[in-house]
Amino acid sequence: MATNRNDEFIREVDEEYRRDQLAKIWERYSGLIIAVVVLVVGGIGGWRYWEHVQETRAQAAASRFEDALKLSGENKSQEAEAALEALAKDGASGYGLLARFRLAAERGQQNAEAGAAAYDALANDAGVAQPWKDLARLRAAWLRLDTADPAQIRQIVEPMAAPANPWRHSARELLGLSGLKAGDMDYAGRWFDQVAADRETPPALRQRLAVYTALVAGGPVQVTQ
Repeated sequence: MATNRNDEFIREVDEEYRRDQLAKIWERYSGLIIAVVVLVVGGIGGWRYWEHVQETRAQAAASRFEDALKLSGENKSQEAEAALEALAKDGASGYGLLARFRLAAERGQQNAEAGAAAYDALANDAGVAQPWKDLARLRAAWLRLDTADPAQIRQIVEPMAAPANPWRHSARELLGLSGLKAGDMDYAGRWFDQVAADRETPPALRQRLAVYTALVAGGPVQVTQ
């Protein structure tokens, strides 16, 4: 019985000691504790507000991008380009970059070299990530396929045909077509073979591949006067 009373007394003393210590800590550091609490609460509130602003901006940019696509679908090219240019200048989200790509595509439909130049600007922009630079170079090469020197096309596109490159499928198709255009069936066939061997080749490209391989098998076209 005495032991229980002693244990209870020890607990009470211990609790009292802890309360005294907490009181002393509060008395000494109350200002700092309050400031930390205010900063934490303010930081959380600020972060949530920032997230809300970013989400609102992204939603607005998405709506503007959809409006521009609608204008393009209605053959209102000038209005579509103006809307895309405005969105590209804002650059508030990924839609700014997407608008620049779409704007280059719109210009390419009107004039291949103008579109290619717009893609060149993307490829040379230090603020654009490398995968998107590669995509811009690839699309510029597509637009110049009928006018550029095949050797120039190959120099630009061959690095993107590597197995690990995300744009390898389009790059290999373009390289094969450059070989067909130049009458170099061996070169064309080599790239079309890589298209066929890649298990991740998109189904649509595999369908086109049947036509390409038939053209390779037929050999260079002889033009007679």
